[in-house]
Amino acid sequence: KGPFNIELFGGSPDDNNAFFFYNGAMSVLEPYIKSGKLVVRSKQMGMDKVGTLRWDGAVAQARMDNLLSAFYTKERVDAVLSPYDGLSIGILSSLKGVGYGSGSQAMPVVSGQDAEIPSVKSILRKEQSSTVFKDTRELAKVTVAMVDAMLSGKTPEVNDTKTYNNGVKVVPSYLLKPVSVDGSNWKQVLVDSGYYKESQVK
Repeated sequence: KGPFNIELFGGSPDDNNAFFFYNGAMSVLEPYIKSGKLVVRSKQMGMDKVGTLRWDGAVAQARMDNLLSAFYTKERVDAVLSPYDGLSIGILSSLKGVGYGSGSQAMPVVSGQDAEIPSVKSILRKEQSSTVFKDTRELAKVTVAMVDAMLSGKTPEVNDTKTYNNGVKVVPSYLLKPVSVDGSNWKQVLVDSGYYKESQVK
């Protein structure tokens, strides 16, 4: 029923992608924050406050340390928005440092992105809650097809002409479908597809 305490992390403010990730997440979270079901106790919102320069996990860990000591000595943090596995690992280190994930202190919901091996292992240890897999093999296929079309004087295939406005124009794009990965489907998505060997993540 809540209310639940959440803290927000963004990617590097000098990376255009970081804003898409943050704004996408906030389009889902904001109604819950407005209604009071989710509470950002630090009141730190917006990429100017939650951005993590160079996507650096050590920077995220230091910020999480500060948030925990300033706002959560008597309160529990229930969830942390993280847009990248490297940040998630730093955030989890900070949480474990004050006892989350041990005894009766359950780990908060911690998101991630990129399905990096340390985070897949963390999901299997029931620490990180989920990650987002973007199959680089598919990305490579589409990129090669686009370059080939351009070099042959053809028009590259796109499937999106609305999303990516860079301030000068809308950049035509070919978007691939990301896949949410958690403890229930990691093997099917990452191992059975041949992306990782099971021995790499176990």
